[in-house]
Amino acid sequence: MWTVKYKPKRLAEVADQAEAKEKLLKWFEKWKPGRKAALLYGPPGNGKTCTVEALAAEKGLDLLETNASDVRSESKIERFLGRGVREASLLGTRGKIILIDEIDGMEASADRGGARAILRIIRESAFPVVLTANDPWDRSLYEVRGLCELIEFRKVPIRDAVKRLEYICGREGIKADPKVLHALAEKNQGDLRGAILDLETIAQGRKQVTLEDLEVLGKREKEADIFAALRGVFKSHSALSAKHAVSSVDMDPSEIFLWIEQNLANEYEKPEDLARAYEALAKADVFRSRIIHRQNWRMLAYMVDLMTAGVSQAKKEAYRKFTRYQRPEKLSFYSKTMRTRARVNQVLRRIASRLHCSTRKVKTEFLPYLFFLMKREEGFTGRLASALNLSEDELEMLSSFYR
Repeated sequence: MWTVKYKPKRLAEVADQAEAKEKLLKWFEKWKPGRKAALLYGPPGNGKTCTVEALAAEKGLDLLETNASDVRSESKIERFLGRGVREASLLGTRGKIILIDEIDGMEASADRGGARAILRIIRESAFPVVLTANDPWDRSLYEVRGLCELIEFRKVPIRDAVKRLEYICGREGIKADPKVLHALAEKNQGDLRGAILDLETIAQGRKQVTLEDLEVLGKREKEADIFAALRGVFKSHSALSAKHAVSSVDMDPSEIFLWIEQNLANEYEKPEDLARAYEALAKADVFRSRIIHRQNWRMLAYMVDLMTAGVSQAKKEAYRKFTRYQRPEKLSFYSKTMRTRARVNQVLRRIASRLHCSTRKVKTEFLPYLFFLMKREEGFTGRLASALNLSEDELEMLSSFYR
């Protein structure tokens, strides 16, 4: 993957961000146990994480890294980082730097003390702690901000992005029209990682790229753009690129799953590619079901890997065509039947209360038998409505909804 292959090895290789790099170095040189952590913030793809990695490499430090959105609870953060922030490295002579990525990815309702664990790590760490965030002003980060020195990373200027793309093309032996590189930089609006991913998508296996090749990408919208995410999954040659493609989409993973499922057959044409892709989706669906029924959120990482990297790697080569992606039929159905489903759920709750059981048991065990009797016995609908304190219209609505 080119974003990994051409990752900066030294601070000087990080594109732009001169002021941010200077502030980070000053903070690092003055840091002592008990002092503030560094909070690097700014839009995605502008070098926050790779700058910390370059600093660690340049200073000969071991890097202990995690993503706050992957470690979703206080106990997990403690288990991953607790001993590491207090004990020396295995080599003994090397120092460490602690990196907690995307701390604004935590949610107060879901992360059960994750912010408190980060506060404790900052206070107790024997080594420098660096945090990154796209939006450091989130209300849930109020206390964390108080223990951090904020360092802003700005969007990468177009000229610097183009220079980096030219460098990559030179190393890969690719002849690129300067207008193509400029267009990639402009489309990604300061997101250098996104520009490199796009370049890899259109240039993989080729020795020359032209403006016509940009058609493969289509129009790319920033953040919350599910269409760009689908292109990243379907067009990418890299498993990691496919996974990163959905990382900035403001959408529940289960909803992204439906988008991929709906559009897979429109993108892939070869039966063997489709078979492998649907097998990956089927496995992702198994994990999705386990998450829903067991509330086991550790399964989420496997689900995302399978529905993105698994689907991406199922094809032998990318399909160089434009595909008009469609909204999932399930989502359209849900939006059209919202009012009806609300009325149905209300009736189900009333029946469940009358029968002293759960609504799930009403749907799976009672309704099929009752619907059978409604069809078979004349006058049964009226007697049933009276017994359950419902109207006949409500029973007919249930019958037609579950038919």
